[in-house]
Amino acid sequence: MNTERDWITTPVTVDLLRGFLDVEATAHGLLPHRLPARARRQIPDSQLALAEAQPSGVRLVFRTRATTVELDTLPTKRVYRGFPAPADGVYDLLVDGRLTAQATVAGGNVHTITDLFTQSAELTEGPAGTARFTGLPAGDKDIEIWLPHTEITELIALRTDAPVEQAPARGRRVWLHHGSSISHGSNATHPTAIWPALAAAQGEVELVNMGFSGSALLDPFTARAMRDTSADLISVKIGINVVNADAMRLRAFTPAVHGFLDTVREGHPTTPLLVVSALLCPVQEDTPGPLAPDFDGGTLRFRATGDPAERAAGRLTLNVVRDELARTVEQRAADDPNLHYLDGRDLYGERDYAEFPLPDEVHPDPAGHRRIAENFARLAFGVGGPFAVATG
Repeated sequence: MNTERDWITTPVTVDLLRGFLDVEATAHGLLPHRLPARARRQIPDSQLALAEAQPSGVRLVFRTRATTVELDTLPTKRVYRGFPAPADGVYDLLVDGRLTAQATVAGGNVHTITDLFTQSAELTEGPAGTARFTGLPAGDKDIEIWLPHTEITELIALRTDAPVEQAPARGRRVWLHHGSSISHGSNATHPTAIWPALAAAQGEVELVNMGFSGSALLDPFTARAMRDTSADLISVKIGINVVNADAMRLRAFTPAVHGFLDTVREGHPTTPLLVVSALLCPVQEDTPGPLAPDFDGGTLRFRATGDPAERAAGRLTLNVVRDELARTVEQRAADDPNLHYLDGRDLYGERDYAEFPLPDEVHPDPAGHRRIAENFARLAFGVGGPFAVATG
């Protein structure tokens, strides 16, 4: 920290946060959550517990004349035993909506996953650190600090060299999105480069991202959280986790979809609601799960281990799920004109796969995230799309 400046410390409170559903007071500060406490008490595994606490889409928003900003945090970083540690998570600072500076925080806690199959893990405690941004433009400006989408982040203190005040409301619509690891931001290099953040910027909406790595499984507590969250636009991306976890058969899947949508509709009876099926994923198109890691060649890839012949007995594949989602939405839309369906292959399909292959056979690279965002913005927010701004 630069001790030569006259620093102003501003408490990090919920008034400065966007994109969260709940906060938890910790021994160090404030921990944003993307599921409320009631839902967290019902989480059945460490995978979702870790994912919902990673602040994908969560940001601090304020107005200031400051040219230097410091944010003290305690990150918890996820590593896999036997693999190189990933790079430190990135903090993106936007000035009046433009990415202007980036920072990282070294140290912090380390959550080491010791077994990919069981997700067993060990926690090693470490020190807090500071994300520091200097040389910001002079004058009044709106600042957003997007937190690392893959690191649990406890917020300790905000320091600036000029006073901070709440940013004025921009009057934008709120987009509530639920999806899997791709929506969470897997393989994106910084938080505003995940496809939902890119699409939200193009659509000029405020994002609340409920993309949970490995955990878009039609959980009732997630549906209730969406039901109870204020939103002007809602999308639900369904399919890949249900298939790659081999979580259910067709008989259970269809009622689970109905139940999830019924619950969301309890709180949002007429809100535009877009059901999105899985992106193209060749290893799972016609082969059931479960998905298994494959380390042949020294690079992590995934492969489907199910038997395609068992589709006749109700085993799910992405094509089976897409057909069922399209049928279900068509059936419900007869009484729900604000319910819509989008085939995920229109966001990322054969041509996109040829141009931007999936590095691990499941998750897109940064260029893939940009392509998905461009297609979503065009199909959802564009003219004639379900999220288009009404005219006339």
